[in-house]
Amino acid sequence: MSLKKMSFTSKVDNFEEVEESAMSVLDLPDLVLECILERLPPAALCSMAGVCSSLRSRCISDHFWEKHMKNKWGRIIGSAAYREWQWHVALKTRKDSSHLKQGKPKGLMRILSIVRPSWWPQSKVDGSSKQCSLPDDSVMAWFLALETGRFWFPAQVYNRENGHVGFMLSCYDAELSYDPRTDTFQARYPPHGRRAEATENNVPWERLRAPPFDTSPHDLHISDCLNELRPGDNIEIQWRRNKEFPYGWWYGVVGHLESCDGNENYCRCHNSDTVVLEFNQYTRGSRWRRTTVHRKEHREEGNEADGFYGGVRKLCNEEEISTWKRLWPSEILE
Repeated sequence: MSLKKMSFTSKVDNFEEVEESAMSVLDLPDLVLECILERLPPAALCSMAGVCSSLRSRCISDHFWEKHMKNKWGRIIGSAAYREWQWHVALKTRKDSSHLKQGKPKGLMRILSIVRPSWWPQSKVDGSSKQCSLPDDSVMAWFLALETGRFWFPAQVYNRENGHVGFMLSCYDAELSYDPRTDTFQARYPPHGRRAEATENNVPWERLRAPPFDTSPHDLHISDCLNELRPGDNIEIQWRRNKEFPYGWWYGVVGHLESCDGNENYCRCHNSDTVVLEFNQYTRGSRWRRTTVHRKEHREEGNEADGFYGGVRKLCNEEEISTWKRLWPSEILE
């Protein structure tokens, strides 16, 4: 950018422009330049990175991209996804080192050849290939890999398979890939028993979340909230069809014992060793409507006919609770 100095002549109503030497944006104080870069969206930050080596070294800084990662991906990216990315980087690094003598592209150009977003300016990338350098483990590289959908990551999907009746008000693990053209995701669900891998397209953001625990979906969650559960509390409980299936998380509420009339002045359900869990999305009389777990000795309970109930987690976050209620089925399930 160039700056021009305005100077008045002896005549008040006339003035002339005196052009001084061109001033670069890099001549701005560091704090001012940083404030400008912090306000740029990802596409503009990528464009700035293609201008020159000095701007590139600033624009690929994790400091700027961590904010963009948190704003766009923070709600659905958990520790499992981050660990998957680290494995992906480590594997790619080993492959790159084996091809180092074969003239393979390095740094930013190699990353962009794989995960270049549609909004990255083609000319600037191709015109600076000799100077580009982007660490594989940088936040920017991870952001670009997610943004283009080339990197599949683990997360959980509410009402899998587009709300199939058998999965209403549940949340299951899946591998996800982002589609920037539709701003939705493709989900790959692992095989269930003898069932082959299932896929679902056009999954919206509001049906996704990061897994609440960094464990395998086949692992039983050890409940630490059973002693504090009271009627009316919102909960999630693990459930699986049989021992070969992974667990899904199902939404329910704590109910009253049959011996209790529900009067809060006389209710003593919280003193019982038995906790009643209700799933009110099912009609009264349904075998899925109600179950009980032992407050002190609960591990996994169930059978091959009704499935197996696993760990329980109490929901205290209003956002989580409102998400479940927003997904409530339009009709009561049988």
